[in-house]
Amino acid sequence: MAAEDRRVRRTRAALQQALVSLVVERGYDRVTVRDVLDRADVGRSTFYAHYRDKDALFASCFEDLRTGLERELAALADERSGDPVRALGVVFEHAHRHADVYRAVGTSHLHTMLFEVMRDHLCTHDELQLPVEVAAEYHASALVGILGWWVRAGFPHGPGEMARMIRRLTVGGITATWREEAADWSHARIRDHRAGAV
Repeated sequence: MAAEDRRVRRTRAALQQALVSLVVERGYDRVTVRDVLDRADVGRSTFYAHYRDKDALFASCFEDLRTGLERELAALADERSGDPVRALGVVFEHAHRHADVYRAVGTSHLHTMLFEVMRDHLCTHDELQLPVEVAAEYHASALVGILGWWVRAGFPHGPGEMARMIRRLTVGGITATWREEAADWSHARIRDHRAGAV
């Protein structure tokens, strides 16, 4: 039974890897089941024993990607680090290890995955002062853009360095905005006060 399970896992992994590499090379619409079978060296009957069609195989790639990321973020949450931004490092490390899958899944799938896993992760942080959906959407939208650039550029910076830069942009941007708003509000009060004194 264990040997059969290993065989099933190997077959599925071979099919997933074949599809991902072909999608990266040609684009999803230009890949056929026949192409996948040839690349994976798997028979047609074996393919259909595991997957209904190419879409089902692609969905399994996406689900495995998501499950792995959820597992890593759950482990981070168990540490109770008190730093929800550490999740960014996990995301970049995950993308670095699964670069071809990130290239293949496309931005809409990637956005959905990142939004949902970030939402579930941020729910574990009681100190979050914003609605979880707002924070998750902010991080997901930013990550989709920067991850896309990072993967396409061939990883010019390491995962840890990317996470630190995004953290600086995020925290710095929020702080700068708050300071600008506070300064504007303060100047307006001074101006109003002077106008009233005239």
